[in-house]
Amino acid sequence: MATSSKADFEAEVLVPENVNAIIDGDVITVKGKLGTLRKDTKNFPVAIKVADKSVSIRPHGKRKKDLAVTNTVRSLIRNMLIGVEKGFTYKLKIVSAHFPISVKIKGDKVNVENYFGERSPRTSKIVGESTKVTVTGDDVIVQGPSIEDVSQTAANIELSTRMRDKDQRVFLDGLFIYSKTTGV
Repeated sequence: MATSSKADFEAEVLVPENVNAIIDGDVITVKGKLGTLRKDTKNFPVAIKVADKSVSIRPHGKRKKDLAVTNTVRSLIRNMLIGVEKGFTYKLKIVSAHFPISVKIKGDKVNVENYFGERSPRTSKIVGESTKVTVTGDDVIVQGPSIEDVSQTAANIELSTRMRDKDQRVFLDGLFIYSKTTGV
C-alpha cells in the first residue's frame, strides 16, 4: 500500500508575465490588463503563498477531500489569471417562433420584451461591475474578466425566459446559451 505525503497534494499555478498576484491575509488579488479580481479564501482549508511568478496551494490535511479542495482553489485562481489577461465571453441566441422578442439593456438590468406577447418585460440582473452585455442582431453577448460574473449573468438571462407549465418541446422561444469561450 502506497502512502501519500502532503507534498503530493500541493498545487502550483504559474502567473503570466503581465499579471500580478498578491495575497493579503485570506484575500488573493489578481491584476491584469482587463482589471482586478479579488477572491476571499478563508472558507477553504488551504494555505496560499505567492512567490516570484507562481502561486502555491497547500492543504491543511492529507486526505482525499483535501486534494479535491486544493484542486478547486487551483481552478479558481487559474480562472482569475485567465480572466484578467484574456477575459471570458458567453453568447446567447434569441429564438422566437410565436412573437418577435426584443432585448434591451437598461443600467444593470437586461429586459426581454414581447416574450410570448407579454405586456411587461422579463428582467434579469447583470452581475459584477465589469461585466458587459451587448445585443447584436439575434445574439446577446456577455463579456468580462470574472468567469463567475459572466456565467451567472448569462444564466440569469436564460432563466428569465424559462417557460413554466407548457411543453418545452413545443414552446421553443427564449434565449439560450450556445457558446462559452475565452477572450473578449
